[in-house]
Amino acid sequence: MQTILGASGPIGTELAKELKSYTNNIKLVSRNPKKVNDSDVLRAADLTIASEVDKAIEGSEIVYLTIGFEYNTKVWQRTWPALMRNVIDACKKYDSKLVFFDNVYMYDRDFLSHMTEETPVRPTSKKGEIRAGIAEMLLKEIREGKLTALIARAADFAAPANSVLVESVYKHFKKGKQANWFSDANKIHNFTYYSDAGKGTAILGNTKEAYYQVWHLPSIKERLTGKQWIELFAEEMKVKPSYMLVPGWLAGFLGVFIPILKELKEMMYQYDRDYYFDSSKFEKAFSYTPVSAVDAVRGIIKKLQ
Repeated sequence: MQTILGASGPIGTELAKELKSYTNNIKLVSRNPKKVNDSDVLRAADLTIASEVDKAIEGSEIVYLTIGFEYNTKVWQRTWPALMRNVIDACKKYDSKLVFFDNVYMYDRDFLSHMTEETPVRPTSKKGEIRAGIAEMLLKEIREGKLTALIARAADFAAPANSVLVESVYKHFKKGKQANWFSDANKIHNFTYYSDAGKGTAILGNTKEAYYQVWHLPSIKERLTGKQWIELFAEEMKVKPSYMLVPGWLAGFLGVFIPILKELKEMMYQYDRDYYFDSSKFEKAFSYTPVSAVDAVRGIIKKLQ
């Protein structure tokens, strides 16, 4: 049995599709799970409760942790460390392998222009501190030989949901408005396309040699700036590529009225400098070519129409 914890999000859904190539025994776990494949086993669970995590993992050969909690620092502080501890304990109890779907918030902001699996960990945000803590919790278990696991990291998502490209560009153009971009639209910012993320995670989970390592999931290789991403969407949507910059101080001010901007303020540093996520380790190991930027934009638009 291969089990996805947090199966209802875009990554969990794509992962479920891809796992079908490896097994017919897939368990989808979330508050309200829905089948992706006809043979999927569904388990409704509140993953903030240790006993429900234990029951969800029981009988699993491989566990994929892809859950996404509310984008709120206080929620993360309360939920993430406890969940990681509970998942690790249950995986050890049932001798399950663990694949943790991670992000880049723990990386040193001075090294974002070329991120690899060797990029220094030095979080400079509260959310980054949380992510660094739970990653280290997992890596410690690996180093001590107590757990068979790996970390699969992704950059910002290019996806039909939970993506800055959709929320700040596509939806604005769709309403006849200017797109929004944060801090500096002339800085490079690449993304991980959601289908590549799902496929890459499935490949890693089902490759014995991939364990005990950190991997960057296959990501869009082109070094496009925010302005160029906006222009790609504008061209495909047949609109003018007009946009407005949202500086960090403005996000902080608007956060008084728009809670999500308050949460995003501490992460604005990801947009005031070049941000390039290098997935060449994965590409070389698995002879994999990520989706191109234009195909990612077309895929998102098609999915949302």
